[in-house]
Amino acid sequence: MNWGDLIVSFVGMILLVICVLVGVAFLTLLERKVLGYIQIRKGPNKVGFCGVPQPFADAIKLFTKEQTHPVTSNYFPYFLSPVFSLFLSLLVWVIMPYLTSFFSFSLGLLFFLSCTSLGVYTVMIAGWSSNSNYALLGGLRAVAQTISYEVSLAIILLSFVFLTGSYCLTDFSSYQLDIWFLFLTLPLSLAWYSSCLAETNRTPFDFAEGESELVSGFNVEYSSGGFALIFLAEYSSILFMSMLFCVLFLGCDTISFMFFLKLTLLGFSFIWVRGTLPRFRYDKLMYLSWKSFLPISLNYLIFFVGLSTLNMTF
Repeated sequence: MNWGDLIVSFVGMILLVICVLVGVAFLTLLERKVLGYIQIRKGPNKVGFCGVPQPFADAIKLFTKEQTHPVTSNYFPYFLSPVFSLFLSLLVWVIMPYLTSFFSFSLGLLFFLSCTSLGVYTVMIAGWSSNSNYALLGGLRAVAQTISYEVSLAIILLSFVFLTGSYCLTDFSSYQLDIWFLFLTLPLSLAWYSSCLAETNRTPFDFAEGESELVSGFNVEYSSGGFALIFLAEYSSILFMSMLFCVLFLGCDTISFMFFLKLTLLGFSFIWVRGTLPRFRYDKLMYLSWKSFLPISLNYLIFFVGLSTLNMTF
């Protein structure tokens, strides 16, 4: 690889990060507006035209506030875990299936699983290093929940690996030219969507940030910049999970307008769920993962293994 290729890759990486962060900013605005109308009130509407610059005003406010930390906290893990969390949630975007093969590589699904597994550590360290009982309890809940739902996510992805014979996301485009996988694997898509809600700590699975009983969970001791980084990481993960759902189940033509419309509608559905459903009970959350999603995904895995074996035989 020569210097020109390196410069192009670097510029593309910077553009990707900027576009994701701008998307996150307007996703937060969409969430606040939609939740406002669901609850029969106005969302943010004072800053600029219809409140459009509100996310940027919030970002300036958060990053210019005084940075505080608990005296008894473990200083370096406390400050580094939000940074590492945002870094991981932005890094995983490199597997997005560009038709130019800009960053896409043949083991994209394994890379996604590795990054989501590392995300567990950032939440655990953030809760532990704050040296607060509430933060530690929120971190432990988040770790147990994320690990549980990662199992079903991994098995669903493995099912598609057997179905397509590839770990690369760009191959999903050619396999869904005639029919979307959503119609072939509807129960699997519903399990994937619910697992995505649990993986990103969203309602009705937001036990890691249960404001009513945990005083905001693992991020309770964070303020200003640290809180903003955790917030950005969460919403970046929501956008990424919406994109991955589109790639796996709704066709994978990333240069079409329809792909981004589907991504927007899925992001809207995350918000809609938050405004509609109450929080699950914690034991029901675990039962849903181990007694419902795991058997469904295992059955589909065995079915796809049988299909691929028949295909190789005949």
